[in-house]
Amino acid sequence: MKKITFSIVFSFFSILSFTQNTTEKAAETAVANAVEQWKKAVMAVDKAGLEASVSENLRYGHSSGKIETKTAFVEAITSGNSRFMTMDLTEQKISFSGKNTAIITHKLSAITKNNGVDGTAKLHIMQVWQKEKGKWLMVARQACKI
Repeated sequence: MKKITFSIVFSFFSILSFTQNTTEKAAETAVANAVEQWKKAVMAVDKAGLEASVSENLRYGHSSGKIETKTAFVEAITSGNSRFMTMDLTEQKISFSGKNTAIITHKLSAITKNNGVDGTAKLHIMQVWQKEKGKWLMVARQACKI
């Protein structure tokens, strides 16, 4: 009887663990896809794509210490004042705080053009994404120079 009870309990927790891992993997994939869509919008200077990928409450922190709102961030990209000619995101890690908040870290290497001046960027980035109305949106981002 003890062996049967143990087997049933073990099976239950194995199924529960599998379901939880599958759900987390699906969420991780969804967040990674959202980050990729944001990157594509930045590279394409796609105003609608940028606005669709960030929260109304966005706080976008640069390595210089400058913090932008959603409006200021979108304007900086679409005006051409801040342009990414290339952008590579590496060593990306995604973790979750609850079901609706994801914390992403990665390294960013880029060739940039800021106010017409060519440059490069090598940064550590931390982003916070939140699921709002079923969609993952960036709510915060902070960069620091490597």
